[in-house]
Amino acid sequence: MAIDATTARRNTVLAGLDTQALAPLLPDLSEVPLPLGQVLHEPGQAIATVYFPLLGVVSVLADLGDGQVVEAATIGREGMVGISVFLDASTPTERSLVQVAGRALTMSAEDLGEHLADADGALATRLARSAQAMFSQLARNAACNRVHTVHQRAARWLLMTADRMDSPSFDLTQHFLAQMLAVRRTSVNEVARSLAEDGCITYTRGAITVTDRPRLQAQACDCYQAIRRDTDAALVAR
Repeated sequence: MAIDATTARRNTVLAGLDTQALAPLLPDLSEVPLPLGQVLHEPGQAIATVYFPLLGVVSVLADLGDGQVVEAATIGREGMVGISVFLDASTPTERSLVQVAGRALTMSAEDLGEHLADADGALATRLARSAQAMFSQLARNAACNRVHTVHQRAARWLLMTADRMDSPSFDLTQHFLAQMLAVRRTSVNEVARSLAEDGCITYTRGAITVTDRPRLQAQACDCYQAIRRDTDAALVAR
């Protein structure tokens, strides 16, 4: 089924393109599901396909060995998974993993390269701004992981995830959340229970619902607002 402009513009990178710049991309885009736990890219393996998320969250993970991974960044509908292709580095150094299930538009890396070569520069500009937003998030995440509490980081992560969904409810296992926060599952249990007792969320059988967003935001560190501000400055407000 052909992708229409309305669907494509559910992704913020593509939404910033005018009709003339977006139209040539549509025939090469396909919509696919993003199942929970699917690995989209592996470090050291050439990227064949890039993804423009419409819904869901993809984690960019650094493998530290001995089964340890740390989340470096997350990508939702504000970005593109496979930005290294745009940066002329077709083999990523990190793993891209679907953390919260959703849907995405896909395009082959080869087609993306051709569109970047043939276009008037609008797509390249949008991807450059997306890369800048990701670099800002990487820097903020590194500082946040050193300075802020697990409680604050969990609240920030839940807010960022809710921003990328069409519903305040989404599936997220304690195992994945513990992995993303680089803490033990017992710590995740304590944080989830505390946030639930405070009325911020409900958490049942792997399903989280944000029940009081202002209250949850009050529990988060300032990094949430900083990342939102940097992303909007790079993409949304342009």
